[in-house]
Amino acid sequence: MKNGTERTGSKRDQFGSRLGFILSAAGAAIGLGNLWRFPYMTGTNGGGAFVLVYLLCVVLLGASLLIAEFAIGRNGKANAIECYGKINRHFRFVGYWGMLGVFLLLAFYAIIGGWTIFYTYAAFTGKIIGQNSEGLGAIFGTFVSNPGQLVVYQIMFLAVTAYIVAKGISGGIEKYCNILMPGLFLMLAILAFRSLTLPGAMEGLVWYLKPDLSKISGSVVVSALGQAFFSLSLGCGGMVTYASYLNKKEKLSDISVSVALADTAAAVIAGLVIFPAVFAFGLEPGSGPGLLFVTLPQVFGQMPLGWLFADVFFVLLIVAALTSSIGMLEVVVTFVTEKTGTGRAKAAWLLTFLAFAAGIPPLMSFGSWGSFKLFGKNFFDLYDYFVSNITFPMVGLLGAVLVGYLWRKEAVYAEVTSDGLHRFKWFGIWYFIIKYLTPVAVSVIFLQAVGVLKL
Repeated sequence: MKNGTERTGSKRDQFGSRLGFILSAAGAAIGLGNLWRFPYMTGTNGGGAFVLVYLLCVVLLGASLLIAEFAIGRNGKANAIECYGKINRHFRFVGYWGMLGVFLLLAFYAIIGGWTIFYTYAAFTGKIIGQNSEGLGAIFGTFVSNPGQLVVYQIMFLAVTAYIVAKGISGGIEKYCNILMPGLFLMLAILAFRSLTLPGAMEGLVWYLKPDLSKISGSVVVSALGQAFFSLSLGCGGMVTYASYLNKKEKLSDISVSVALADTAAAVIAGLVIFPAVFAFGLEPGSGPGLLFVTLPQVFGQMPLGWLFADVFFVLLIVAALTSSIGMLEVVVTFVTEKTGTGRAKAAWLLTFLAFAAGIPPLMSFGSWGSFKLFGKNFFDLYDYFVSNITFPMVGLLGAVLVGYLWRKEAVYAEVTSDGLHRFKWFGIWYFIIKYLTPVAVSVIFLQAVGVLKL
């Protein structure tokens, strides 16, 4: 891999350790979906009630599908397309579908990644500290409506992503995730401690962690299920690709639980950072996507040493966004290097340029192209909708069908247990979940997303 010769069947790079794989896979999962999407989804869906349902969805369905995707990847020992095709040649299209989705995700995710760099700069220079909601809203509006600024920060974000992926699995992704992931959790812990020690924080903690069961509705369940699916980066080919570099002797069930726990912990701790602080200063927890970029800076502005904690928080956002974008780019880089023999570095930079180009329409949606719409959505919303509500759920659904119905049960057991090397006492329950519950659950997400099911 380090020499750029990654054709299927040749010697492939591997993760150097179990911890390195867990940190890298958790890094691919932990991103703005945990630190941005999870808090605002919690805020708009009833607080503790949403958190309870979300945790149940992760335990019952998310972790199960994660094991399935790891099994598909390690069994295939190749790019995602070949991994699906090795089990059933007619399912190679699932890998292509997931690769298209993850490429489009990278294209518009890099725009938000650029926002995190801008806000980190704004935090360090004091631009956002002391502003009220109107001032912060104006800063955000001015920034996103300036295509030149957006492009600069988008390029910066993509360049760092490409640099790390170009270094390979053990020398790039694993090496940097071994540094970035502990740093991420350290920053989360510092911020959570500060938030929980604010006067009046307990009200926010109770609202966040004490479920009001009367607020659980069909829409809350589907939202929590979708968030669990999105948060674990399922259905995009990322976990399949990472697992293809995994040693055959590793115990998939234990590793999957570790990755799911790390991902869930990041989301839950992010809530501990945000909601106690928001309640302590009497702000609105249900402010939606603006929670991080408008509401939270107000909190920092009123907090002793708020400038310092703002700096730490937005650096945290960059790290979380970066570890996810690395996983996205790796999916397409692995495919191109193995199918064409192109060197890893060349493939990484070329695909990054293409992702940049594909990101121009959604970037311009905040400016002069904002009035141009397809299916009632601007380009940014259209990319997001297509990826999150159609592509990934469909790939996740077909992956569950592949494992539950088309891959021989004995072969599945052999892969999950490393040919009997490890015991998986919950195999029967897990297999039932994959074969029957997961297809139904993912179908519900998809049908609601396309408007067929109203909850």
